Amino acid sequence: MASIAKATVMRRSAAEFPLPLARARSHTGDMKTLCLLRHAKSSWDDPALDDFDRPLTKRGRKAAALIGALMAERGWLPDLALVSPARRARDTWERVSSAFAAPVETRFEPAIYMAAPEDILALLRALPDAPRSVILVGHNPGLEQCAALLAGPGSDQRALARMTEKFPTAALARFDVTTLAADDAALTDFVRPRDLASEPPS
Repeated sequence: MASIAKATVMRRSAAEFPLPLARARSHTGDMKTLCLLRHAKSSWDDPALDDFDRPLTKRGRKAAALIGALMAERGWLPDLALVSPARRARDTWERVSSAFAAPVETRFEPAIYMAAPEDILALLRALPDAPRSVILVGHNPGLEQCAALLAGPGSDQRALARMTEKFPTAALARFDVTTLAADDAALTDFVRPRDLASEPPS
């Protein structure tokens, strides 16, 4: 099933997903912070709908807006967003970024959909002139596994414990970045929608 969905992504035209990721010329450049955001809760109501096209639920839309408001309040404003082109990821980013005062350069990357953690890291390392702050909006299990790989000994232990327990929908992991090598980033924050409002676990 996953292979069929992934093939669907690859058949979509390049024009539908503009601004492809440039190939590697350097590693992390001046990147200082990285946010990994799992898409918000999505709907399974229509069994005929392709996985790629599933929309957010009402609860998912609310959770994404909460995360966006928190990022704006704390000044966690990225210079670049790398977003899976799956509808639930695009809709999540639209809700999150609507809380920001200024638009963020956004690239829709088909490779993020169903990506393994190594593929996510390869995308980040391939940025030609890395901006100081990047957010990547993707999917589990790859996103959660990537976060676990990055989190090094300098991580905030309470944030790490929450992330290790579960990486729910619309959760945000924020890292101080050095080389994007395994165990070489510091997890500084891990925020779940339920930390911000009366949201049940997802």
